[in-house]
Amino acid sequence: MSQQFISVEESLKKHLPEEDRKEVFRILYGRELPELDLTVGATNPLNLELKGYSFSAELEGLRPPRRVRVGLIQNSIVLPTTEPIAAQRDALLSKIGQIIGVAHVNGVNIICMQEAWNMPFAFCTREKHPWCEFAESAENGPTTVFLQELAKRYNMVIVSSILERDEDHGDTIWNTCVVISNSGKVMGKSRKNHIPRVGDFNESTYYMEGNLGHPVFETQFGKIAINICYGRHHPQNWMMYGINGAEIVFNPSATVGGLRLFLFHSSYDA
Repeated sequence: MSQQFISVEESLKKHLPEEDRKEVFRILYGRELPELDLTVGATNPLNLELKGYSFSAELEGLRPPRRVRVGLIQNSIVLPTTEPIAAQRDALLSKIGQIIGVAHVNGVNIICMQEAWNMPFAFCTREKHPWCEFAESAENGPTTVFLQELAKRYNMVIVSSILERDEDHGDTIWNTCVVISNSGKVMGKSRKNHIPRVGDFNESTYYMEGNLGHPVFETQFGKIAINICYGRHHPQNWMMYGINGAEIVFNPSATVGGLRLFLFHSSYDA
């Protein structure tokens, strides 16, 4: 029986001579970055895969260097999608809570989850029921309340992408990122401002383009912004976050492989 395929990177490392591998990685990813020494603990019960890299910048003459450690989480669901909605959500909260704890041990200052991390990736189904039941308040929903305690405990800024139910405006549904400061307070939110409509994949079944513009949040660790998923294909999005002063722009995303490749090819062609 053939060995299980792990990743393209691991396959290239295994089959290419070192000098060839370095050149291929340079073409694919740019300059090679030093890897960070990270720990998942003695047992790693969640079977986490950790990767960390160091990005350096040219030193300035008048200001001391500032070091910020950023964490990104890509996760799978825990329970089958046939289980009750609350049980599915709570299982994911528990799992991500443990992962954030690992991030804290590794010195993370700002952490960002994948798009709509506290629910299955349901947007490809074009079915509202039961998936819209996962929608909740950005300010005081159970996911935000759960993360507020972790942000304060770990002195960590948390960027949480959820399906938002805007209770003040007729329960309108939005694709939203909530920014929680390291004090545990909600700093604000950013909404997805470009919606994919590609063949049968049409997210306007659930929500429309956001109405909050391109907000930037001044945290203790830097000025951050969130360009949610499909917004990455629109250069003006990145430009506006930069004009508004962002130093770090996150791109939380969750999609399916074939569609993702089509969207990227469309962007390159444009």
